[in-house]
Amino acid sequence: MSEKTILEQWREVAYDQKADKGKLQRFWATYFNIEKGIYEQLLENPDEVVTGTVKELAEKYGQNVMTMVGFLDGINDSLKEKNPIETMTEDTVVNLGFDKELLYKNMVDAKADWLYELPQWDKIFTQEKKKALYLEQKKSGTIVKGHKVGRNDPCPCGSGKKYKYCCGRN
Repeated sequence: MSEKTILEQWREVAYDQKADKGKLQRFWATYFNIEKGIYEQLLENPDEVVTGTVKELAEKYGQNVMTMVGFLDGINDSLKEKNPIETMTEDTVVNLGFDKELLYKNMVDAKADWLYELPQWDKIFTQEKKKALYLEQKKSGTIVKGHKVGRNDPCPCGSGKKYKYCCGRN
């Protein structure tokens, strides 16, 4: 059997169903603090595309490789160019060139208020733009049911018959 990738190792620890709940909560609280710190630095200069090996980025942000992989896993959906997170090693060159709007919306979707409320966003988007992105993301998850056709309503197929005598037949 092949060795586990760094991402598989990260997910094994981060999503361990058998782990002590208190220990897992402390793990995530620590990680979210680290994540917040990295985002604060990235958002200070949002147009700079940070690149390097996984190991170099871990050192740049003062983290271990495993934590950096967790961060890369989280930001990958917001990047302009996805990283090969499933197969990466500590020597894989990755980039953190993110789409600002997509990143903001993904933070909203993840209910990560400690991230989408960071003061650095104020330099990137106006209050109105942030509100518009927030609402756009919230609405994207809303399911709108169409009008239900009653049995005595005209059939939506356009035949002119009642629904029950046309497409509503079993």
